[in-house]
Amino acid sequence: MAAEGKTIDALSQFELIPVLGPVGRAVGFSQSNAHMLLAVGLISILMLVGIRRRALVPGRFQAAAEMFYEFIENLVTGQVGHEGRKYFPFVFALFMFVLFGNLIGLFPYAFTYTSHIAVTLGLAATVFFVTTIVALALHGRKFFGYFFPEGAPLWLAPIIVPVELVSYLSRPVSLSVRLFANMVAGHVLLKVFATFVVLLGGLGAIGPVAALLPLSVNVLLVGFEILVAFLQAYVFAILTCIYLHDAVHLH
Repeated sequence: MAAEGKTIDALSQFELIPVLGPVGRAVGFSQSNAHMLLAVGLISILMLVGIRRRALVPGRFQAAAEMFYEFIENLVTGQVGHEGRKYFPFVFALFMFVLFGNLIGLFPYAFTYTSHIAVTLGLAATVFFVTTIVALALHGRKFFGYFFPEGAPLWLAPIIVPVELVSYLSRPVSLSVRLFANMVAGHVLLKVFATFVVLLGGLGAIGPVAALLPLSVNVLLVGFEILVAFLQAYVFAILTCIYLHDAVHLH
């Protein structure tokens, strides 16, 4: 599975492969797009089934849907304030899309679309433009005062303004690279140790025994990657909330 002859090929798992035959090749529809649609479908099913009965004693789907809802609602109101509740759908959609993308990629033969910088940069750019538009809509020209704190000496403007501007413009870069790098690193490690299991397992009588160590490491890595999947989705969501807080309160 992971071995290419006697070498370790840990990067081929990130290659985009067209699906749906000639139609997919013609429109550039890859397995990454298919997994995004799968994630959207699973999220929709979870929420639709979860809120359908609204039982006093929730079932598994309702409990999961309510847990995610309350978690993001508390995150948004805690970071942005009650005026930030209008942005709850935006943060909730981002969190669920990133989380399901991270988790789906842990299944055998599945693809982690959050391991592609084009996807994470697209999500981060969306956050950047939405928060900037919110700030401009709420504060108008006062938004540009964000780059020069009130009360700061005017003679420091040539230093403070460029620094604040670069810091602001670097938000989508840091937001996207953090998620992309974590997902790539985790899946590379998983494939490297999976390759060790295959290579060592083929060493004759001692092979199965020798393969136990990398197999154990891989099992631990899978558990760690599940934690990272939730953690990275949380980091993406809370940074979005922090940017929204800056946009709403302008500080």
